[in-house]
Amino acid sequence: MDHVPDPARWRILLVLLAAIFMSLISVSIVNVALPAIQDGLGAAESQLQWVLSGYALTFGVVLVAAGRAGDVMGRGGIFLVGVLLFTLSSVAASFAPSAEWLIVARFAQGVGSGLLNPQGVGMIQQYFRGAERGRAFGYFGSTVGVSVAIGPVLGGLLIDAGGPDLGWRLTFLVNVPIGILTIVLALLWFPKPMIQRSAHAGTALSTVRLLDPIGSLLLAVAVLAILWPFMEARSSAVTWLLFPAGVLLVCLWLGWERRFKQHGGSPMVDLSVFRTRSFSNGTLIITLYFLGMTSIWVLIALYMQQGAGHSALEAGIVGLPSAVLSALAANWAGNRVLRLGRRLVIAGLYLALLGLGLSAAVVFLHEAVGLSVWWLLLTLSFIGMAQGTVISPNQTLTLAEVPLQYAGSSGAIMQTGQRMGTSIGIAVITAAVFSLLQATSWSTATALGFALIAGVILVALAVAYKDLYDRRGGATPHA
Repeated sequence: MDHVPDPARWRILLVLLAAIFMSLISVSIVNVALPAIQDGLGAAESQLQWVLSGYALTFGVVLVAAGRAGDVMGRGGIFLVGVLLFTLSSVAASFAPSAEWLIVARFAQGVGSGLLNPQGVGMIQQYFRGAERGRAFGYFGSTVGVSVAIGPVLGGLLIDAGGPDLGWRLTFLVNVPIGILTIVLALLWFPKPMIQRSAHAGTALSTVRLLDPIGSLLLAVAVLAILWPFMEARSSAVTWLLFPAGVLLVCLWLGWERRFKQHGGSPMVDLSVFRTRSFSNGTLIITLYFLGMTSIWVLIALYMQQGAGHSALEAGIVGLPSAVLSALAANWAGNRVLRLGRRLVIAGLYLALLGLGLSAAVVFLHEAVGLSVWWLLLTLSFIGMAQGTVISPNQTLTLAEVPLQYAGSSGAIMQTGQRMGTSIGIAVITAAVFSLLQATSWSTATALGFALIAGVILVALAVAYKDLYDRRGGATPHA
């Protein structure tokens, strides 16, 4: 039966992108606000770590369960709950009287973001087909690029305008009008069945069975155990035991999902989806990409401020051209992904390697011969183009063969890989750079950090070539 496009699909996409923009800008804007938060609330270093980590932790823990809940109970309703929780917790964060209060609010923000994000991916899968789906994911990628660009600059401007105490509070309060507008437009524009409880849900007992609560709990605890040591600023040897425990829990979860399906249940993730090579390869590619590339912006922020002596606002501005080009490249790639396929992602990974090499050269030459650090505006632009031609096209290609009834949970598996890659990558690569600083300069340590990132991207490139080979049925791959 031919797919009949829903006339409301572009309005639905606009609402989804507004919410995703809000959740992503809340990540990048906080990085700039940390010093002001420390001064305003008298927060300790460990508390600042949890202001950052708390959001990422709860976001990663609820993703897959939230995606499955949307698949079963209706994506629109779960999306609205997520937006509402995110908006209310943003209000709570902006009025936080203490660091402890702010940390709890950030945990709640992470849950809200974890609820709404997989619904966005699932609804793009649901309402768009073929070339239009590529365009929709292209707009998704553009939204990511714009939010990354605006966050640090907007944070710097709000802190300058509001002063040491009000300024950082405004960085959270800025989410509120976006959240309210998103809720109003969703209620006006979403088809009513999309908001109401899905017909697939059935009775309360059958709904619980479809949601696979044991599988959801096992995976949530596994993700928590794996991420916790990387989130905690001063992890002890005992804390690191959580990592192998988390890996063991993942194995238990896989065994449970197989058993649950064999006994007639509907698992939260149909593990047969991993036999679809495009999905397994694409998920590994994006996990490796985030394992490496997310760290570059942390290193740039640290280097610009502590190594080159620039302000937080200047550290944000240096990434502006990159983010604008990321948005443009994502839109361009979204319109061509079905024609160019995996070759587009491969080209993006080569651009990432070029940007890393040139940026390392600028950082090194800044110290060696006094080359202006503002050459990073140019070299980081290749990183932006890489992001636009890797993330959204990879999402389109990876989810293309996934059954619609698992669109939310499968998309959430990809996002969980991204969150794990981001958290582990930042922890490991920044730790390596700080270790190098004990024996060398900021420029050398940062350049070597970029080299570590390039090593991870080379592995992602190898997987991308494997996927190209698989898609051609064993033909010799080429970009």
